This record gives sequence, C-alpha cells and structure tokens, in this order.
Amino acid sequence: MTTVALLIDMQADFFGHQRLSLLRPALAGHTNALTAMARDAAVPVVWVRQEFAADLSDASLEVRRGQIKVVIAGTPGADLLPELDIETTDHFILKKRYSAFFGTTLDDLLSQLSCDRLIVAGVNTHSCVRTTVVDAYQRDYDIILAKDCIDSLDREHHDVSWRYMDGKLGRGMANEQIREWLSGDSAR
Repeated sequence: MTTVALLIDMQADFFGHQRLSLLRPALAGHTNALTAMARDAAVPVVWVRQEFAADLSDASLEVRRGQIKVVIAGTPGADLLPELDIETTDHFILKKRYSAFFGTTLDDLLSQLSCDRLIVAGVNTHSCVRTTVVDAYQRDYDIILAKDCIDSLDREHHDVSWRYMDGKLGRGMANEQIREWLSGDSAR
C-alpha cells in the first residue's frame, strides 16, 4: 500500500474564528510534526487550499448568498499558515468546494502517486475534512484520521463529525500512533 498525507485548509482565514485561533499553535505544531514524519517515511505531502475570486463568482452558494469574503485569491487569508513547514517537493491542490476531490485534480494526483491510503488532517472537521473523508471512503481509500491535526471552529460539530468518521470511514490515530505505524512496514 502507498500512503499520502492530505492536509486540508490550514489557511489563515479559517483560523480567524476564536476557537481555531486558540487552537492554532497546537494544530500547526502537530501538523508540522505529522508532515515531518511523513517526509521521513517517504510519504508524499499534499496541501489542499480553498480559494475564491474576489467577486465570489466561483464560490459555493452559501458563500455567494452571504457575501462571505473568505479565502479570497491573492489575500493573506487564503495563504497557508506561515508557521507551517512546507517543502518545494510537496504537492498542492486548489479547491472551490468542501471536498478536496470535487472539481479538482486530486484523483489524478493520487493515481500518479499510486495511493491507496490517506492520512487526513486539517480544518474544519464538520465540513471540508468530513466531506473529503466521505469522498475518499467512496473511492475505497484506507483512511487514517490524524487526531492531533484535525479540528473545527465549532466544538460540537467537531465532536459529532469525529464520532461519525472514526471507526466507520477511517481510523483515528494520535501523532505518536502514526509515528509508530509509519516506522513499521505497514505504511508502505
């Protein structure tokens, strides 16, 4: 099996909410530890970013209706958090909807990488993470949910989504468990 680390929406605008703002140092630190582990194990790292045009013409219906100016192309809010360790060898996917698979080149990239297992991390648990995990599950990927690296602006929605995903769509693992797993032959 070939594993890929998929990191979803670790962008400045999403950390403007009070809860994620407080969690930002821990999430960024755990995410950096996860990507370091992945690279050490020769697991490709894929960063997924959501981005919309300034006029929101390519945004989802909810964003257009509410005129929600979030992750606008060319603004600092659309950038990945500056404290994240990003390498030139990493891969990047741009999305317009919750799922990292919908209308993107992710399927093609994962095929090129011969991927059949994903380590999923990022925000927000109840929307982009969950939708991506559902789509990955529908594509028969074995999914590891990076417990230390997934959270949401809404604690209740995070908890409900986590209970839904863990054990059904994927297996939740803390970073230390992922480290042990990656050091074994089962990760490759």
